[in-house]
Amino acid sequence: MIRDPHDLQRYNASERANHWVVGICFILLALSGLALFHPALFPLTGLFGGGVWTRILHPFVGVVMMLFFVVMFFRFKHLNQMGESDWEWVKRAKEMVDGDDHNMPEMGKYNGGQKLLFWFLGLAMLVLFVSGIIIWRAYFSHYFPIGVIRIGAVLHAAFAAVMIVAIIVHVYAAIWVRGTIRAMLYGTVTRAWAKQHHRAWYRQVTGK
Repeated sequence: MIRDPHDLQRYNASERANHWVVGICFILLALSGLALFHPALFPLTGLFGGGVWTRILHPFVGVVMMLFFVVMFFRFKHLNQMGESDWEWVKRAKEMVDGDDHNMPEMGKYNGGQKLLFWFLGLAMLVLFVSGIIIWRAYFSHYFPIGVIRIGAVLHAAFAAVMIVAIIVHVYAAIWVRGTIRAMLYGTVTRAWAKQHHRAWYRQVTGK
């Protein structure tokens, strides 16, 4: 892809690699988790070498995703602090979805919706990791009473389901806002894209 030398860098190679590792792990975890969740979805275990391997690999992939997510969390948490303009953006989000973004407040690198998603994912990852440890039969579940294990299993399934929906919305939004995906593929966005969707960030990086 030929890119304009005047495009703005949104993510460096390390940040993009971090994101894609987390994303790929999430896909593997969603597929393997669904396969273990309901008998109707058990055929998905074929992607991982069968039921036994699916059960073995699922928690280890979860640990890998958690480690890379922690790196990503501390990398971007300072950019995801909610401010007054972010809450105003959230209030007017329906207007933007309806195609009218003229009254949307100027946004920094991330808008209010992206910031709320960031903090939700941080909470979800924490719950999934802790509950996953509790129900990890091969190593840890024997340290916990059965009541705690049952609660852990319910929380793990519930937060996983909500997280799958949240990520689907995240991907859909990235596709819907044209020019967004290239930021995570190539690291750059056009100046027009930045000016339209993240004007405050555009002013910051260009000095205009």
